[in-house]
Amino acid sequence: MPRPLRRREALVVSLASAAVGRAALAQARPLTRIAFGSCADQTKPQPVWDAVLAYKPDLFLFLGDNVYADYANGMAADVASLRAAYAATEKIDGYARLRREVPHMAVWDDHDYGQNDGGAGYALKHESKSIFLDFWKVPADDARRSRDGLYDARLFGEKSQRVQVILLDVRWFKSPWRPTDARNAPGKERYLPDEDPSKTMLGEAQWTWLAEQLRQPADLRVIASGIQIVADGHGWERWGNFPRERQKLYDTIRAAGANGVVLISGDRHLGALYRETSGVPYPLVEATSSGLNKFFPTPNEVGPNRLGAVYGLPNFGTIDIDWWEGLLNLAIRDEAGQVKRHVDVRLDTLRV
Repeated sequence: MPRPLRRREALVVSLASAAVGRAALAQARPLTRIAFGSCADQTKPQPVWDAVLAYKPDLFLFLGDNVYADYANGMAADVASLRAAYAATEKIDGYARLRREVPHMAVWDDHDYGQNDGGAGYALKHESKSIFLDFWKVPADDARRSRDGLYDARLFGEKSQRVQVILLDVRWFKSPWRPTDARNAPGKERYLPDEDPSKTMLGEAQWTWLAEQLRQPADLRVIASGIQIVADGHGWERWGNFPRERQKLYDTIRAAGANGVVLISGDRHLGALYRETSGVPYPLVEATSSGLNKFFPTPNEVGPNRLGAVYGLPNFGTIDIDWWEGLLNLAIRDEAGQVKRHVDVRLDTLRV
């Protein structure tokens, strides 16, 4: 039987254990690799997941259209078609493996909301929300279970290396778009900018919540929106169709003194990078990644604030963070994981 430790020996062991604990805490690994994507049609092959998993992200962000369920009745899903879409998705090996092995967050866009380009008026949104929360295994005490919409935010990492991820719900509260007066005309494909001050993208409750989130301390903030934010020059869905709401977003970032914001989005079935320098608190860079297996190989987009050309094949997005150099690399990668578009951003340029 081992002898009992004397008081001094016990103190040494206790101090040694505490030192090991402190060292382990000091060595907690910060986020350095974030991947994201949108537009995964469960009826088509999804080979892209092999490349996503090979990238070994610390976190994956699902930006919406995570399933396609609105085609059953042409423009609007029913509950059965939505459940069937999720059931089919659960059988996709790479998708399921990522959900098992990689920390992730998710929000919806129109096709998993249930209505193409849908918004506040969609009749089955409460049913869609319940099915979404169950599929993503959201706990019973999560705030999203008891409030309208699916907006969400989390903090990762410690002081000086803290990442805030904000997922905006751009469907639940969204006002109707202003229809085009020249369908398929360049820049007017579906919708026109609408200056109506009563129109909203996020709704009052979500706007209040966002302002509160942006006041929390963070060194890098990733704001995710299914609908493109800074992208201009086309007449599809984009925040620029509600110019007042887009400016409100920029002003909310400024008023909160929220440094470190980068933007990511999906929806468009193409990959692209954008930068906005007008009306913003500091240059805002946006990476659009769409789709994981849905793609538009011949997009015709003017893109006045786009950085380089679009990428029109299956893709996913990545954010590589070099905390020690103070450098971000935002990239669009193909389904083999090869970088097709990228931009470097210094964290010290993202300051109000």
